[in-house]
Amino acid sequence: MDLEFFRFDNLSNFVGIFIVFFSLLIIIYSFGFMRKRKGLAGYYLYIILTLIASLGVVFSNNLILLMVFWGFLAFLLYLLIGFGQKKNTHYTAKKAFIIIGGSDALMLLGLALIWRLAGTLQMDKLSIALNTKPAIWAYLCLAIGAFAKAGAMPLHTWVPDTAEDAPTPVTAYLPASLDKLLGIYFLARISMNVFQMNNAMNTFLMALGSFTIVAAVMMALIQHDLKRLLGYHAVSQVGYMVLGIGTGNPIGIAGGLFHMLNNAIYKSCLFLGGGAVEKKAGTTDLKKLGGFAKIMPITFVTFLIASFAISGVPPFNGFASKWMVYQGVIETAKNGGHLWIIWLVAALFGSALTLASFMKLVHTVFLGQPSKAHSQEPGARSPKETGPTMWIPTVILAALCIIFGVFAYRVPLRMFILPSLNQAVTFSGTWFSSLAGILLLAGIAIGFIIYLLGSAVKTREAQIFVGGEILSDVPQMRVSGVEFYNTIKEIGILKIIYRLAEKKAFDIYELLKKFCFIFTRILRFIHTGILTTYLIWILLGMIILFFVLMR
Repeated sequence: MDLEFFRFDNLSNFVGIFIVFFSLLIIIYSFGFMRKRKGLAGYYLYIILTLIASLGVVFSNNLILLMVFWGFLAFLLYLLIGFGQKKNTHYTAKKAFIIIGGSDALMLLGLALIWRLAGTLQMDKLSIALNTKPAIWAYLCLAIGAFAKAGAMPLHTWVPDTAEDAPTPVTAYLPASLDKLLGIYFLARISMNVFQMNNAMNTFLMALGSFTIVAAVMMALIQHDLKRLLGYHAVSQVGYMVLGIGTGNPIGIAGGLFHMLNNAIYKSCLFLGGGAVEKKAGTTDLKKLGGFAKIMPITFVTFLIASFAISGVPPFNGFASKWMVYQGVIETAKNGGHLWIIWLVAALFGSALTLASFMKLVHTVFLGQPSKAHSQEPGARSPKETGPTMWIPTVILAALCIIFGVFAYRVPLRMFILPSLNQAVTFSGTWFSSLAGILLLAGIAIGFIIYLLGSAVKTREAQIFVGGEILSDVPQMRVSGVEFYNTIKEIGILKIIYRLAEKKAFDIYELLKKFCFIFTRILRFIHTGILTTYLIWILLGMIILFFVLMR
């Protein structure tokens, strides 16, 4: 095959490197998590094929070749989800395949429009202005495919379901890392190289990104399943990437790409840590978890670091990329618009809710009191971490959360992100990550000293009082943390929205399924088997056709 069908530039090389990196970590983790399961030869084969197809996507220069690899990834996703052991697994796999496959069909329509407009499908030869309806529709068709792959709203519903029902390594590998890298890579590629963006399309991307940030994190707040909660956060973080690319300025786009990388790092760490807890507890129900900080100290520390990172707490990597996205949003004010205030408030509000959500999650899983069911398991309270194959990947990812935050400019930005843009990036401010890191360590040290001083003082015994009850005697006093934000579900309009969400009123898959069922019922009603009825329908069809053609 001619080399012109492939493209090796800074952007594709950067994404390709981390595709290989995450693939290796997931394979190592799978050695521990998937052990003793049936069909492991097929599982590892699908992982390797996913790696190859993903590299095919990022290095393809021809859009048809890219679509071949892209479509093959949807099939591999379906197969990998099928390794889950829950009863809804096959339904979830089908749902993911149909949503992504449906968007692939629209992408093919976009390719046809591009061929009509430019006469070529070589991406390095395309530069289409969004000044005609066919060009706009072509961009939207391709962008829809990127949104479905990355999990942006409203094509997101397969992500929480996959997070809950698929094996944890599969969730960490695809929805958490590779699908984010591929979806946002493709969105960035068509927005920077294939099409010439305008203010209207940039505004559309920023509006979609802001809505995704807030709506998904609001759903995450009320979840009672560990992996489903993380799944909604995987959707919410996509909003920051789309928002950054939608700004259309170098600092915002760089922030979106940087957040794409950071999200893959800390989100994979969170899912792998959650999988380790699932392996020990046998459940992801938050009501049945608690007290795992003593049982699994390594998992707790890595999970805590990743939680700080996704919440945008300095000096971790999530803060650095979000800070760049904020700068990009503020930069759009120079164009004279006022909507930037809405986008900025949405992004900041989303970070605050993310922190609140992970306060609940860390307390419930690691710091809270163990549930009655868990504490009764033989040997469940004995300190025992998972095997090295499961905690080594999380340690590596947690370390990157720190390194890519403290040394953000020196390592990820200068080595990977900024060279991908091929244009100068101007920072309107600076962050002192080293100082923030020193202050954070100082705070931890002071807290540890206070703890040592408190433990050195002779304690006294007192009668049990309210708030100090022994759970074995008064089990109803246990606070699981699940109820932290239940009151949100009873607030005004949110009460209605949450009830509709529980009925899947916003699930595009369920809506299309209902529409198809209605359509098939109409066809069944029409299909009477009486010849005269068929002739009448044919006659009406011919009349409508003649009317349309004669206009």
